[in-house]
Amino acid sequence: MPFESCKKWYVARSLPRQESRAEFQLLQQGFSVFLPRVMKTIRHARKLRTAPTPVFPSYMFVALDIGRDRWRSINGTIGVASLIMQGEAPVPVPVGVVESLLDLVDEDGLIRFDRDLCEGQSVRVLAGPFTHAVGVLERLDANGRVRVLLDIMNGKVSAYLDRSALEAA
Repeated sequence: MPFESCKKWYVARSLPRQESRAEFQLLQQGFSVFLPRVMKTIRHARKLRTAPTPVFPSYMFVALDIGRDRWRSINGTIGVASLIMQGEAPVPVPVGVVESLLDLVDEDGLIRFDRDLCEGQSVRVLAGPFTHAVGVLERLDANGRVRVLLDIMNGKVSAYLDRSALEAA
C-alpha cells in the first residue's frame, strides 16, 4: 500500500454491514483504504463457518492529505456514513496506531494477532467450536498447530487448534 509522507490516516464510519462496499467504492475513487479483517467463526442456524470479518465493525481507515485530497467526497460515497470529524475537519488517527495494525497483516490480507504467542501464556480462542473460550497455551508446533488447556465447564480440557485461531488474553 503506497503511502506518502504528507498523508495521515483518518477513520471513516460505514453504514451497518457495508464495510466491503464502502471500501470498494473508496478504492474506485483512488483513496488508500485499510479495512483490518480477521478470520472469525460465525454461528448461524446451527452451522459454523469461518469467514473474514472486520476487526472494527463499521469503521475503516483512509489515508488522506487534507490540503490536497477531495476528502469531502468520502461523506457522499456509497456505503460510507461519514468521516469522524471534529468541527469542520476530520480527526487524524494518532501516529503509530494504523502502522502497528499494518505490521500484523499476513500475506492473505488478514490481521494476525498470534505472532507474539509463547508457551504458558493466557490465550483466547477466536475461531472454531471453542470461540471465546480462555485457556493456557501449552505447546507450539512448527506446523501452526498449538495445544491449549481450556477452562470449560469448571474443568480443564486439552485441545489442538490452529495458531491463527488464538489471541493473547
